[in-house]
Amino acid sequence: MSTTVELPDVDEACAYCGSRIFDHDPICVRDCTDDCGSATYFCNYACLSTYVDENNLTAGDACEWSPDDPHCC
Repeated sequence: MSTTVELPDVDEACAYCGSRIFDHDPICVRDCTDDCGSATYFCNYACLSTYVDENNLTAGDACEWSPDDPHCC
């Protein structure tokens, strides 16, 4: 799966807080489960983390663990 790398506009705003991403430590995120879609930009990891938490984006995306599982560790 290939994607094209393009720099965002100099005035690109953070998807969470609206700050200019290049005034901080920007992060680019793509959802590559559906043809990689458009990039979403965040000004830092704190905004990305908060966005993920507030939108419940990790629900259902992790394996279940049980200490009684015979295949565990």
